[in-house]
Amino acid sequence: MSIAQSAAMDRGGPAQPLLLVQDLQKHFPIRGGLFGATVATVRAVDGVSFSVLKGETLGIVGESGCGKSTTARLVMRLMAPDAGSLIFDGEGVGQNAQTGGLPLKEYRRQVQMVFQDSYASLNPRLPIEDSIAFAPKVHGVRDSEARGRARELLAAVGLAPATFARRYPHELSGGQRQRVNIARALALQPRLVLLDEPVSALDKSVEAQVLNLLVDLKEKFGLTYIFISHDLNVVQYISDRVMVMYLGEVAEMGPVDAIYDRPAHPYTQALLASRPAMDPGKRREEPPLTGDPPNPINPPSGCRFRTRCPHAEPVCAERKPAAAALGGGHLAACHMALPGSGHSQAGRLAA
Repeated sequence: MSIAQSAAMDRGGPAQPLLLVQDLQKHFPIRGGLFGATVATVRAVDGVSFSVLKGETLGIVGESGCGKSTTARLVMRLMAPDAGSLIFDGEGVGQNAQTGGLPLKEYRRQVQMVFQDSYASLNPRLPIEDSIAFAPKVHGVRDSEARGRARELLAAVGLAPATFARRYPHELSGGQRQRVNIARALALQPRLVLLDEPVSALDKSVEAQVLNLLVDLKEKFGLTYIFISHDLNVVQYISDRVMVMYLGEVAEMGPVDAIYDRPAHPYTQALLASRPAMDPGKRREEPPLTGDPPNPINPPSGCRFRTRCPHAEPVCAERKPAAAALGGGHLAACHMALPGSGHSQAGRLAA
């Protein structure tokens, strides 16, 4: 049973989430030699499964290189997965209607993305009104209607259309450009929006404004979010559930309160311990995570975190841990959470 299926059963929630991702995989070949033969493979995303419920915000966290952004691009179908499936509102995502699934063009109308680099995301030669109106026109909306929608969205994200509609990207600040990108993502009236590090390049004061804007827009337009960030505090603020990734796999997933108040996986515990303390006089009870992740070309056997885990035992190298249900939709892929796994502390995390 996949992590996504286990979570749905453990939550006792609706049988049909808005998005169901099953065993998603993407490996990148490394070529070398005279004839460009494949000499190694980077396992960027290696069997990731999760679900996103209608109206919720799923936060995805992890160290750089853990596969967060690659997962987002696979979900958006900006790149084709090597294996796995996407089911959107009960329909499989296919290339065209002949496959029997949801056509890719329709899927992309309902699923949009906001990228980290606000400047590179916009065409520097187009006024921002034209950038926002471009996608609706591609999908058959009349020019006048598309431009009217663009101006309405500019107002919705806090940019006066009369002032900003005919400006170019270089005439805007970073925060204003990111507001434009959010408006552009909403131009096709999507149901799911992927946000890949949308505030990491912004000043803290602007970051707070954009986060509050995202919360307001979610309520106003009935959106569902997948929010990717390395900032644990930002993810805690905006998310309903959190998925923790490590080296291309899901380490832990659950409601935001469970993840932040009762982290079960040693990697999640180390990530949370690495956050700067708000009280300068308060010492951490546990040391932060040290060392670099293993090479994704040749990941460790069994549990991929075992080479950095203070609780690693022989079973951790012998077998890959399955996702253990800890109650309330909280899951952890750790032998310590699995009764009968062979670990000396097996089952101590179970509900």
